[in-house]
Amino acid sequence: MGGQPAEKSMNFKGSSQRLLRELRPERGIVALVLFLATGSVALSVLGPKILGHATDLIFAGVIGRMLPSGTTLAEAVAGMRAHGQGKLADMLASMHGVIPGKGIDFHAVGVVLLWVLLIYVGAAAFGFVQARIATRIVQRAVFRLRKQVEEKLAKLPLSYFDRQPRGEVLSRATNDIDNIAQTLQQTLSQIVASLLTIVGVLTMMFWISWLLALVALVTVPVSVVVATRVGKRAQPQFVAQWKTTGKLNAHIEEMYTGHSLVKVFGRQRESAAIFREQNQALYEAGFRAQFISGTIQPAMMFIGNLNYVLVAVIGGLRVASGALSIGDVQAFVQYSRQFSQPLTQVASMANLVQSGVASAERVFELLDAAEQEPDPAPEEAPRPEVVRGQVEFKGVSFRYEEDKPLIEDLSLAVKPGQTVAIVGPTGAGKTTLVNLLMRFYEVTGGRITLDGVEIAGMSREELRSNIGMVLQDTWLFGGTIADNIAYGVEGATRERLVEAAKATHVDRFVRTLPDGYDTVIDEEGSNVSAGERQLITIARAFLAEPAILVLDEATSSVDTRTEVLIQHAMNQLRAGRTSFVIAHRLSTIRDADVILVMESGQIVEQGTHEDLLESGGAYAKLYAAQFAEPVAEAG
Repeated sequence: MGGQPAEKSMNFKGSSQRLLRELRPERGIVALVLFLATGSVALSVLGPKILGHATDLIFAGVIGRMLPSGTTLAEAVAGMRAHGQGKLADMLASMHGVIPGKGIDFHAVGVVLLWVLLIYVGAAAFGFVQARIATRIVQRAVFRLRKQVEEKLAKLPLSYFDRQPRGEVLSRATNDIDNIAQTLQQTLSQIVASLLTIVGVLTMMFWISWLLALVALVTVPVSVVVATRVGKRAQPQFVAQWKTTGKLNAHIEEMYTGHSLVKVFGRQRESAAIFREQNQALYEAGFRAQFISGTIQPAMMFIGNLNYVLVAVIGGLRVASGALSIGDVQAFVQYSRQFSQPLTQVASMANLVQSGVASAERVFELLDAAEQEPDPAPEEAPRPEVVRGQVEFKGVSFRYEEDKPLIEDLSLAVKPGQTVAIVGPTGAGKTTLVNLLMRFYEVTGGRITLDGVEIAGMSREELRSNIGMVLQDTWLFGGTIADNIAYGVEGATRERLVEAAKATHVDRFVRTLPDGYDTVIDEEGSNVSAGERQLITIARAFLAEPAILVLDEATSSVDTRTEVLIQHAMNQLRAGRTSFVIAHRLSTIRDADVILVMESGQIVEQGTHEDLLESGGAYAKLYAAQFAEPVAEAG
């Protein structure tokens, strides 16, 4: 940890290929981008050659004015040879367009420069259109990737989120995808243009002089070796960088969500120390990744300068020998720059590509995570016409880990309309039992039936549409109070909503708010009290009118007076409905039809409140621990 390199480097080749496959739906537009890029590069490559012709015209004019008027070029060359100026004569003989006594033909030079201007304008226009289309391609690909992640999150089982910090998941869905978008945006079109430029420039260089082209190619293997070795050293650092980013985001998300608890228990210093440690780890991993990959560009520039020097020296010698014109050498020098520039660009983009592929692998790990088991085919999932709420556990076994059994051979029969209270010490399996009924987890043995139909043969949507759940930890969504109450019922009328609010005593505090049911609350519900948040979630379940109710310590955040009111409302709601009530406060379950006492995943006692007290078993001890002993001490 601490930003150290990952033990194994990521599958760079496989992940990069998979990332590129995200562009398949845009194949036609990608072809257009390649065509435009080819046109832009072709015009850009053609420019130096034509510009070299303008240099030849200017140089020919300068030399022609220096020669005596009235003579021919052949006579001037012969005169130089006669005076022992053989090399100068060879260079003059290779030049075209030299007219003794005539200066620079500015008209011809102007025509050439106009053509160069048109060519470069055309290249820029092609490049502009290509960049705009490439941007659209990238944004569409990232849009689809975000959609895949969103759909994947909905298919993942609850166990996945139990194992992963929420901040880590959010980091993959936000930071990593943003990094992929930035990488594709900055590299896709540029890499294509750079590779085409390398091919085009290399072609022109061999056309002008194969010898100078071979000289320019001498530095290419060196560039490849440098870029490859530096890239291999940088890649593990990018993996560590984004891994540490996920850990840091997870810590920040936890500390922000629980900032009140952090302050109450005086853990600010410890929290800040953990942040500093992880922030330092991210700094070190990021510094190493960027520094190592950043050395590619200066190394490539150094190699490019060596190439420039070799081309300039050998090109000058070729001009002196008459093998090349000065315009060709000028064009070749420009081509050598154009040749080294895309190599440098490709190498300098290596850090972006490595960082983006590292993020892509993290996103692909999320997309490849094991999904929850698919629902059965419709014909295999018979749906009861009217759900009565008869629930039966038959020899149910469950374990979170293979070698640690939690529930073993548990059997339970609940009649329609019964209220079943589940009590027991922490870790006894109370909430697990309800999670199995909701199919948040799948049983490892036995079966659970609803009205005689095995729930494993029902779709999750069908099963859960008949169950209303109120958790101990309230969760509200950003929006109005009315939106939160109506969350589970699509198209609920305001009249039904208000009736549910009145039944759960939400109406009495909502009407004291300035905007009433249109009061906007955030996800944390910071503008309403904990008890009021709990009441809103209970009203949400009331409005859904489910056949089965699951109440997981639903009144834990409500004051005593409100608890009494809620109990009366629950008695009305539970009429004719099967209810499972998980409770630690035994005063809330005295009227339950059946009380189950669980210990270590087993039902050790069951019966009514009075029967269990009379038996003097585990329930009686729990009851005494909550009420009898404190009362005795108070007396």
